[in-house]
Amino acid sequence: MIIREKIKSVISDALGTLSLPAGDFLLEHPADLKLGDYASNVAMVFGKKHNRLPKDLASDIVKQLYLDNYDWLEKAEVAGPGFINIFLTKKFLTETVSDLQVGELGLVDFGAGQKAIVEYSSPNIAKPFSIGHLRSTIIGAAIANLLEVSGYEIIRHNYLGDWGTQFGKMIVAIKKWGNLAEIEASQEPVKELVALYVRFHAEAEKDPTLDDEARAWFTKLEHGDGEAIAMWQKCIALSKIDFAKIYQRLGVEFDLDRGESFLEGKTDSVLEEIKKSGFVHESEGATLFFFPEDKMPPMMLAKKDGSSLYALRDLASDFGRKTEFAPDLIINEAGSEQKLHFEQVIEAERLLGWFNPGQRVHIGHGFYRFAEGKMSTRKGNVIWLEDVLGEAIKRASEFNPDSAEEVGIGALKYNDLKRDSKLDITFDWDDVLNLKGNSGPYLQYTVARAKAVLDKSDKQPEALTQLNEIDWELARYLYRFPEVVERSARDYAPHQLCTYLYELASVFNNFYAQEKIVGSEREEEKLALVLATVNILTKGLDLLGIAVPENM
Repeated sequence: MIIREKIKSVISDALGTLSLPAGDFLLEHPADLKLGDYASNVAMVFGKKHNRLPKDLASDIVKQLYLDNYDWLEKAEVAGPGFINIFLTKKFLTETVSDLQVGELGLVDFGAGQKAIVEYSSPNIAKPFSIGHLRSTIIGAAIANLLEVSGYEIIRHNYLGDWGTQFGKMIVAIKKWGNLAEIEASQEPVKELVALYVRFHAEAEKDPTLDDEARAWFTKLEHGDGEAIAMWQKCIALSKIDFAKIYQRLGVEFDLDRGESFLEGKTDSVLEEIKKSGFVHESEGATLFFFPEDKMPPMMLAKKDGSSLYALRDLASDFGRKTEFAPDLIINEAGSEQKLHFEQVIEAERLLGWFNPGQRVHIGHGFYRFAEGKMSTRKGNVIWLEDVLGEAIKRASEFNPDSAEEVGIGALKYNDLKRDSKLDITFDWDDVLNLKGNSGPYLQYTVARAKAVLDKSDKQPEALTQLNEIDWELARYLYRFPEVVERSARDYAPHQLCTYLYELASVFNNFYAQEKIVGSEREEEKLALVLATVNILTKGLDLLGIAVPENM
């Protein structure tokens, strides 16, 4: 049990001794270390509930804590109107650093014995990666990593957009204005395809009959027309080659690479299964799922011609994954504009008895936007991710030519992950590729600096026996790593881990600036602090999908 949970447990026990029922309360790190390692509002919460003055209740809880003589408790104090500040012993901190410097990070495996499917990235075929695709790809990958290190067996699913009416549009555009052999021979075939897609929409605004042609070609595709199938398969093959290059550069991998087309021929049986529930009815020929008491708008599953819609395909996907993998958790990392869609799908699956509350989760991310509005592939106003990666590496090469790729891509990833994923990002080259301050390169440089100290010394780190004030400040950040990882995993929030890593790096750099390490009287013990920092920053960056260069 990590120290935070131990403290919460003993406070709950103290409430029981005082004949007060335990319940939820906050236990947080004060911004100012002078106020303790933890601060709790427990007396404020339960004092009001049970007609006790919070300050008096806080004093009684503190007395109970002292009675048990915990080896991790240096002191507990009542502050303000009834907050409790708790200080950890140097003995606890020195022992924790000793564990950390030998690689015992103390991570919590709360997901042990459970299986999670994390669906992320999920690009559309025949469209190159734009900067907008970056978010789902790296946020989803980081969440998968956090859950995996927390004990879950992870299945990483790339649910490709490889089916739908857009392929009718693509076929029409290729036949009217393109040449598939020339596209295939092009150095950038997918950009050729997207140019045709953009042209289709521009031409369709002038000639609406093009939309009818596109629907007709998609119907041919659905019915197995040879020409339609061949063109569709070629678009998929060209796109997958393009995607693989991006994924390799980003260091992103998948265990399951199935798109919407995998469900073709499977949705009818799933729809029949759903109909047994009594929630499905026809309206004007279309098939809809109606929620009890109109909790949400009806969800359309199939058109009047019987063709499946996005919601039914998502339900069929989950039904199949439930049957094949029996997951305890399925996460969709997808744009926040799909919030209502996923709320409907998740509620439907709960009503159908497929999953319990909390087993289906949608993590919605905000968008990269221009100052004047949203990016759109259809309108042709996007920033291609390949171009962003190239610019990131170019800028990093000026900073660190030997590790430009790791530094540039690390900067790009961290700049996104350090933000709450729900927030939009206004695209700005200098901001997106930030190499200074709270940035990926700053953390990478800190690791390189710490490793250089270890390489410079001819001595081996040893267990700490004492801490001076500068040592103590660093140690008081190091022990937090397991709880930060746990909270980041439970909240599906990589930005929480980013915040911690930046704070730890800042404290370490202060330690480095003020303390003589190599050649000091306590060199071996100070090296233990350095090695513990290296281990935590390296592991933390790895969980975020950010590489650590050997040299900076």
